[in-house]
Amino acid sequence: MTQRVELATVMDRLAVDEWVTEYATAVDDGDWAAYRGLFAPDGRADYRSAGGVEGDADTVAEWLAGTMRRFPMRQHLIVNRRVRFGTLDQDVGDTARVRADYVNPMRFAPPHPGDDDGPLGAPDFVSGGRCAFALVRTVEGWRFAEVVVEEKWRRPTALVSG
Repeated sequence: MTQRVELATVMDRLAVDEWVTEYATAVDDGDWAAYRGLFAPDGRADYRSAGGVEGDADTVAEWLAGTMRRFPMRQHLIVNRRVRFGTLDQDVGDTARVRADYVNPMRFAPPHPGDDDGPLGAPDFVSGGRCAFALVRTVEGWRFAEVVVEEKWRRPTALVSG
């Protein structure tokens, strides 16, 4: 590989990694316009293993917006990212696949405004699993062609009494 190709690969790897971070941030912040913008026009997401839906970015963003209202505190920690580049139309680097593990603590909204948020805002439950991201290079840059969330476990956290 030439230095130019190696530099381009490093830059693509950084851009793809940043796109995965933008995904987690959009979901955690409830920025559904940003979430939609992460996808290619025909991009799809599949949250069925976590009790959700599968569909185009608009359909899934609408479902997430409704579901995530119940969880004002959420934090997707996406780790162990494995990035692999592929080819499309014989042009090296037009597609990427990322496999990454996630841990997601979430806190339910208090049943009534002004209710106590619990001990230090501790999460009500934590889930974990693996995400599979398929990306495609577009004129606008990298976009998700597909996001598949595979929830592997979910557990309530222990309640702490004072």
